[in-house]
Amino acid sequence: MANRLTDSLSPYLRQHADNPVDWFEWGEDAFAEARRRDVPIFLSVGYAACHWCHVMAHECFEDETVAAALNQGWVSVKVDREERPDIDAVYMLATQAMTGQGGWPMTVLITPDGEPFFAGTYLPKPQLLQLLDAAGTAWREDRERLMASASSIAGQLAGIADPGPGSPVDEEQVALAVHSLRKTFDDARAGFGGAPKFPPSMTLEHLLRHHARTGDADALAMVERTCEAMARGGIHDQLAGGFARYSVDSEWVVPHFEKMLYDNALLLRVYTHWYRQTGSPLAARVAGSTADFLLRDLRTDEGGFASALDADTVVDGRSVEGATYVWTPAQLAEVLGEEDAARAARLLEVTPEGTFEHGASTLQLLHDPHDPQWWEEVRVRLLAARDERPQPALDGKVVTSWNGLAVAALADAGVTLQRPELVDASAAAARLVLDRHLVDGRLRRTSLAGRVGAAPAVLDDHGNLAEGLLALHRATGETAWLDHAGTVIDLATHLFHDAEGWHDTPIDGEALITRPRGRTDNAEPSGVSAIAGALLTHSAVTGSAEHRSLAEEAVAAQSRIITHDPRFAGWALAQTEAMLDGPRQVAIVGEDEGGTGPLRAVAEASPAPGLVIVTGRPDAPGEPLLADRPLVDGRATAYVCRGFVCDRPVTDADALAGQLGA
Repeated sequence: MANRLTDSLSPYLRQHADNPVDWFEWGEDAFAEARRRDVPIFLSVGYAACHWCHVMAHECFEDETVAAALNQGWVSVKVDREERPDIDAVYMLATQAMTGQGGWPMTVLITPDGEPFFAGTYLPKPQLLQLLDAAGTAWREDRERLMASASSIAGQLAGIADPGPGSPVDEEQVALAVHSLRKTFDDARAGFGGAPKFPPSMTLEHLLRHHARTGDADALAMVERTCEAMARGGIHDQLAGGFARYSVDSEWVVPHFEKMLYDNALLLRVYTHWYRQTGSPLAARVAGSTADFLLRDLRTDEGGFASALDADTVVDGRSVEGATYVWTPAQLAEVLGEEDAARAARLLEVTPEGTFEHGASTLQLLHDPHDPQWWEEVRVRLLAARDERPQPALDGKVVTSWNGLAVAALADAGVTLQRPELVDASAAAARLVLDRHLVDGRLRRTSLAGRVGAAPAVLDDHGNLAEGLLALHRATGETAWLDHAGTVIDLATHLFHDAEGWHDTPIDGEALITRPRGRTDNAEPSGVSAIAGALLTHSAVTGSAEHRSLAEEAVAAQSRIITHDPRFAGWALAQTEAMLDGPRQVAIVGEDEGGTGPLRAVAEASPAPGLVIVTGRPDAPGEPLLADRPLVDGRATAYVCRGFVCDRPVTDADALAGQLGA
């Protein structure tokens, strides 16, 4: 049997390279083989850090009985959802439509034309074997009815995938969205909804911006309570920084232990902006440790950022979820000695009964320690001991979109926390993506150890990368980042926008059973939300009315989800807040290289969501906001405009603060 996954770029696919299942990668070879053998396709979609993907792999795909059934009656295709989000989006839509829910691993049975006739998620071995037998029989004996059903499902998906025209989002809709969020807020435990509870990073960003624009104290309170609950709970790594994917309970105690780049990049930005808005020491501490986690644990040798750390750790040949991270009182004593261990157990909520499994506990920090120096010494000792344990696997794949999120977050954090090394790391990641992923004038989705994948970038890759490049331009004042952002935005407009609006896949991309047009901000920004933010910032920095119009169109496309379920429109609402507030343009000329003077400090302290900042010398080439902006009396000068109406130039930081409403 040919081993087709060994040389795959995807770490997830390579995890299955030694299965007895005769896997194909997605592509014409698989479909041609299905047509040649006259059999349907078994499509399995997952990702490297997914716990239940590992469970199904061990239980089913490593099993000879399951492999025999698949090899005899099916062409089996493995897809990494992170490498091919377009395929994942199409068949997740089918799974949700057919079952009412979705998730990974995703299991879909499709015809050789790609049309689905069964969809589900995790299936244990007995259920999977039963499905394969029944579906195989239907394929052989009732083909006509099965094909008709598959064609009907595919046709319905095309209708579902097209969200239809939207409408401009106004103040009233935003106010109603905030009111709706307040009704779903968990007053007892913070966050939104019940278990499992996900970090609502984009909604928190929206609420921060809403408070900055309107002064709504309730919006800020929801942010502060949720950010504090997450920071003090087991979902937050109290030793090494960073956040797990979600909490399996409603109290943030027990995480699903995988750590994703996109989560941590988005949360880094939220905690940075919370600190900027309120000066919270907790916000500053968590932002700093999350940035440290990105640089220490996810940074690749090439300077980009890896996708994820696995939920599981291999211990004695067996995958165990959370094994690296949890502690018993005895394990604390082994590292710290009895006295310090008892004290640490009280501080970190480590109990004899345990909060996780087998008497082990996740670490929580529900209260700040009375002796911070003692706690820091204990934290370092525990982390050093934890580093000696078996570690979760790293998915080293560099994803354009998620690196764009990290670039933006690190650039913002570097300026706000006054840590220039974070800006340097942001710039290094941006250079890597531009140098490696931009091939023959087109962006690619992924790379691994310098090897670039064939999958084309989708809309969110372009939007999030451009957003990161614009954040770097603000942080450094270097015009090259603005130029690169403009190139990426223009490429996105050409490839993903037409008379029908924005699409997730390029106009010349692979034809699937439907062309996806996602409109919900779920684990990460949707493509249309991502490009809306980049277009909006670029329009404010350059004065481009065309880009402003495209941004407004992108936000309008999400008006239905904003109205009906704002929890899944967090990034769209964040862009709406910026749109309603701005553009606010601050051009600063004559300050130190990199804009580190008092005028820049005042501008950066403003939380106004529609604010853009450009620094440099008067009439700097390629910087429209610096044109015709001379020094006043030979001194560094700030020019503030709102809605393209400008105040008088000022040279005094207090005067600038007054103009910005600080």
